[in-house]
Amino acid sequence: MTATAESFELVTTVEPEVSRLMAEHRERRQHWYAHEVVPWEMGRSFRDEPWDESQATLSPEVRTALQLNLLTEDNLPYYHAKISGSFAEDSPMVEWSRLWTAEEGQHSIAIRNYLLATRNCDPANLEDERVATVTKGWRYDSPCPVEVFAYTSAQELATRISHRNAGVKADCEIAHEVMSRVAADENHHFLFYRGVTTAMLREAPTLVLEAIHRVLADFKMPGTGIPNFNRRAVSIAKAGIYNLRIHAEQVVRPLLRHWRIEDMDGPDARASELQEKILAIPDALVAQAEAFEARLARRGARANA
Repeated sequence: MTATAESFELVTTVEPEVSRLMAEHRERRQHWYAHEVVPWEMGRSFRDEPWDESQATLSPEVRTALQLNLLTEDNLPYYHAKISGSFAEDSPMVEWSRLWTAEEGQHSIAIRNYLLATRNCDPANLEDERVATVTKGWRYDSPCPVEVFAYTSAQELATRISHRNAGVKADCEIAHEVMSRVAADENHHFLFYRGVTTAMLREAPTLVLEAIHRVLADFKMPGTGIPNFNRRAVSIAKAGIYNLRIHAEQVVRPLLRHWRIEDMDGPDARASELQEKILAIPDALVAQAEAFEARLARRGARANA
């Protein structure tokens, strides 16, 4: 989706709503401190006592989820560059991008410190993968600022769910608290991006529907460039932490309901066409999820035969 004069004008039009939602966010979100939730008392010297997997207390699937989520958070500089660089310097979105980055920055601090203090990761491997991930970087090709809001609406909600589910399945009160704090932040950020997208839909429905369709029809989480991402994603999917069914039922459908896509009176034929395509996305995702689940069931049956 190309960046057009219309798309930049649309963002300018909703700037009062951007400022209002940012002020609402500042009032709603309660600041927290990672150092207060990380169990430092569990920490031991890795130099004196080298790491061994037998020291880990979480299941392999939960450790995989936490490490994948952490490495995704480590690419924050690229996300900041994309968001901040998509808008004029005097846009309130530049102020938002700085606030958002400051809040997001604590997520990797909290998750990494928890994993290290509790010895639920290989510290050398984790650092090597951080370097590999950040060196490779991340990019989102669309230059359209409207698409930035459509993408972050879905991505922040997906990240919230993934973080929360990893904490729930950790069977560890401290991990649950850490991930609940991180997930709460992601929810606050999600509400901001969804709110701006809602405002834009009212102003220019066809243009915004184009962005929503482009994002949701081929959605990819920002962690796809992480080493062994596909293998890790399958492990997380099998564990029920994040998978296609969750994406369809807990991300895509709620967004479409909130944006009232089904109830919109399309102003033109293109808008009506986009409505139909967007509304078909959740069912297509569920069909893919069912196929994945059927493959898992067949493999399980063969393994137990």
